[in-house]
Amino acid sequence: MKLNLVPARTGFKWVREGIQTFFRQPLALVGLFFMYMAFMLVASQIPLVGVLLAGILVPGATLGQMAATQEAARGKFPMPSILISAFKAGKQQLRAILMLGVMYTVLSLLASSIAALVTPANVPAGGSQANTAVLLALLLHLPLVLMFWHAPALVHWHGVPPVKSVFFSFVACMRNIGAFVVYAISWTVLIMLMGVVIALAATAIGSAEAARVVMLPFAFLMAAMISTSLYFTFRDSFVATDPTPDADPDTAATPS
Repeated sequence: MKLNLVPARTGFKWVREGIQTFFRQPLALVGLFFMYMAFMLVASQIPLVGVLLAGILVPGATLGQMAATQEAARGKFPMPSILISAFKAGKQQLRAILMLGVMYTVLSLLASSIAALVTPANVPAGGSQANTAVLLALLLHLPLVLMFWHAPALVHWHGVPPVKSVFFSFVACMRNIGAFVVYAISWTVLIMLMGVVIALAATAIGSAEAARVVMLPFAFLMAAMISTSLYFTFRDSFVATDPTPDADPDTAATPS
């Protein structure tokens, strides 16, 4: 694999392509995202091991969402079975994606534990100290997000070992940090604008309840679109120099 450097404006392109691809197969992609969220929620509720199990499954489930986007981008209808692509690609890739999940879970628990250790006991919810703890936890998870952003796709489509995939993902995100900043800002601005539109519409009809009713499905829809855009961030960040038999043929440098 070879890192592909992209200009900052590519971040906006990723958002645009995510939205365009989503509306090619909106029912399928919304349905798959709902299945993904429901499955992770159910897994997390299993007594004793639920949180650990859900964490281990995150990389594989994320890869399933990316594979669904790839199908939609090709004009195909992504079937529900595509969500488990990472778990049915062979024993070697299954072990690799599960190892990635274990690494993610351990590091996530470590970050949360550090944040909890520096927070005084019996801190009231909503207080400034509690908010500081939440902010610290988010900051500690940020490097983790960058490390695992591209890792599932690198493992699944290009046979990169788990440890190397985490390193390559972090380096790719940092080298293309301008594009990722634009990507994050673009989604934030779009979400805020749509929220304002919903609030103004509710004000016009004189019903705050209407805004609350619309806001939840809107948030779910935006989350599904963001999930759809993840594939394009990976596709443009790497070039396959020596593709493996299972390599993603769409992963190549694409000028912005």
